[in-house]
Amino acid sequence: MQNAAAEQRLLKLSIAVTVVVATFGVLFGLLSGSMSILFDGVFSAIDAAMSGLALFVSRLVTRVAENRRFQFGYWHIEPMVLAFNGGTLMLLCFYAFLNSIDSLLAGGRQLDFDWAMAYAVLVCAACFAMFFYERRLNRRIGSDFVRLDAQSWLMTGSITSALFVAFALGDWLKGTAYGHLAPYADPAVLALLTMVLVFVPIQTVRRALQEILLITPPELDARVRQVMDEVIARHEFKTYTSYVAKVGRAQFIEIHIAVPPESPIDSVGEADGIRREIAEAIGGAGPNRWLTIDFTADPNWL
Repeated sequence: MQNAAAEQRLLKLSIAVTVVVATFGVLFGLLSGSMSILFDGVFSAIDAAMSGLALFVSRLVTRVAENRRFQFGYWHIEPMVLAFNGGTLMLLCFYAFLNSIDSLLAGGRQLDFDWAMAYAVLVCAACFAMFFYERRLNRRIGSDFVRLDAQSWLMTGSITSALFVAFALGDWLKGTAYGHLAPYADPAVLALLTMVLVFVPIQTVRRALQEILLITPPELDARVRQVMDEVIARHEFKTYTSYVAKVGRAQFIEIHIAVPPESPIDSVGEADGIRREIAEAIGGAGPNRWLTIDFTADPNWL
């Protein structure tokens, strides 16, 4: 619960800073005449909305499953939101790339570089400060939402850093024989960055889709099988089947053990003792783990 509270505090801080950055983007974009800065502001505004959605889901998944319609809890919503969030960032990168190409074909854009560079410095400071702060705290929290949010700050800060370089280069070119190239600096760097940064959320989307599709995580499956092979040999059971899945921060483990009809398990207490043995060997006990272990003498139940 402490990690969940820390996660929610970080997301609230991120939303507040993002709203400030978005406001700066729109204001400085209008003052400088830069479509790239306006886009940066819109990017930040949409990112704030995504962070708000992540905060809502973070609160939702920590609730006790009291709703009869969602008896297994709300864990499945988490990877859905991560996929939507990452997919939105990918689409924004694609849109920024198309916007930059359109600006290049149109002959670039004349800017007030003083306003543009002032914006880039302020926003870079805010973005990288949030990235390092969230990354440091998330080493303890281990939240996918905070990790994605930190990646988003890194993406925004990197884009803005490139914008600063482009603005500084364009301002320098204005006083040289290559002044006609100054309007191309901004869209050229933005196009290059979007091609690189689009790969940042791809990993998150891929992992989220694996959880949505209930693809078995190989590490957890191997761990459960290793433990059960040892238990079967130690207690001289017949065989077992196991099924594992990871959905958001929740782990679902289901184990069915086939025992001989003359099995020495003759009480519920003894069966519970074997369950505790298996649970401790697997590890990771907590409110996010759903572990089901049953015993049967009929292999048809496996």
